[in-house]
Amino acid sequence: MAGPALKKLHSHRAIHEGGLSGAVSKTEGMMEFLQQGDLALANQAADDLIEYWKTRVISHADAEEQGFYGEVAEGNPDLKDTVVQLTRDHDLLRIIVKDIEQLREDENLSPAVLHRFHALIVVNEIHSRDEERMLFEN
Repeated sequence: MAGPALKKLHSHRAIHEGGLSGAVSKTEGMMEFLQQGDLALANQAADDLIEYWKTRVISHADAEEQGFYGEVAEGNPDLKDTVVQLTRDHDLLRIIVKDIEQLREDENLSPAVLHRFHALIVVNEIHSRDEERMLFEN
């Protein structure tokens, strides 16, 4: 069963906005360390950023999938395809995080890693906007 915060647009949006703003802030901090040439702090910030994506954003996605999405689809069968689409967005976030972890092992903080960190922000921003529109505003 989904918690009450997931079922109301204003609280669900606040979760999305908080997660995204934290990810943006942490990404900017990592980039600043890189621009300053402090690779040790940049690498630490990258590790913290990966953990943030897992514990804040992906854990929210897991909670949605474990209860909220099922309840939405059960209450409105016309939204089953929407739930599949939104779940795929979550899968993309998970895939990108795994790619970042692998690339970090192989390449440290390469341009490919930085691009993927920014891709996470874009995918999450689009997903949250679409989820709010498709599940709450219709």
